[in-house]
Amino acid sequence: MGKVAFVFPGQGSQYVGMGYDFYKEFAEAADVFHSAETALRYNLSQIIFKGPEEELNRTINTQPAILTTSLAIYAVLKAQGFPVPDFVAGHSLGEYTALAVAGGVELFEAVRLAHLRGKYMQEAVPEGKGAMAAVLKLPPEKVEEACKLAQEVGVVEPANYNSPEQTVISGEKEAVERASQIAKEMGGKVIPLKVSVPSHCSLMKPAADTFRIKLAQTPIRNLNLPIVQNYTAKAHTMAPEIRENLYRQIFSPVRWYQSVLYMVEQGVDTFIEIGPKNVLSKLIQQTVPQVRVFNVEKVEDIEKVKRAL
Repeated sequence: MGKVAFVFPGQGSQYVGMGYDFYKEFAEAADVFHSAETALRYNLSQIIFKGPEEELNRTINTQPAILTTSLAIYAVLKAQGFPVPDFVAGHSLGEYTALAVAGGVELFEAVRLAHLRGKYMQEAVPEGKGAMAAVLKLPPEKVEEACKLAQEVGVVEPANYNSPEQTVISGEKEAVERASQIAKEMGGKVIPLKVSVPSHCSLMKPAADTFRIKLAQTPIRNLNLPIVQNYTAKAHTMAPEIRENLYRQIFSPVRWYQSVLYMVEQGVDTFIEIGPKNVLSKLIQQTVPQVRVFNVEKVEDIEKVKRAL
């Protein structure tokens, strides 16, 4: 059998009620939710389980909420004797979940970092000034070209290389709209994203610089289990490199499909997505249709994945 990678979702996968079945059924999951609240000193579980949706969708809450839910599910899988993966990776915020799973940071620190990262990103660009859009049915180099042509209007850059046929762009609203128009003229399909922050573009540099101080103060350990990071699309185990890549990740594109290809080159043939929804599972299937992909989002998913391993 080939190698196994555990992957963790980022912002956009959240929904009210996520993880509640794990919370009710398993003490290991409940412990994670309670620990997250202790770290943040506010009732995060209430927002996750009951909403309102607007509150959950605020970046400052979304980031720790997804991380906590994913770690709660992982805690159950670990208690049930799931094997240790050969690699971990996460999409954007999911990289922090992956780092916690690999033993690089404690839960307490991971939740606080996710909260602060959301806070600084939210504060970096005034509401309504930034935008993001997913461009489908165009190769990445065409999307890059559309961004270059639209830069006369303002900042717009590729933010997420999600799959060979999906690239998300990010930047100032007018420039994103212009690049979207150009992409459509090139034959692409464009879906504007409901986000309050233009992530992974140069507008986020001020947020990253403020966050860098918090990263420097956070104890991060060297890993035994390699994490494939968004910034490089390569595996890392040394704390100084991991810290630097987390800083750069905030204002650089997420090289997701490149990370997936890298893991497959290293012998991974089974990906297990742990956390809300199955966004990454779909992107992995678009990128490498030959691998096995599972996701664990609900309690009933545990058995089918157990059988497959």
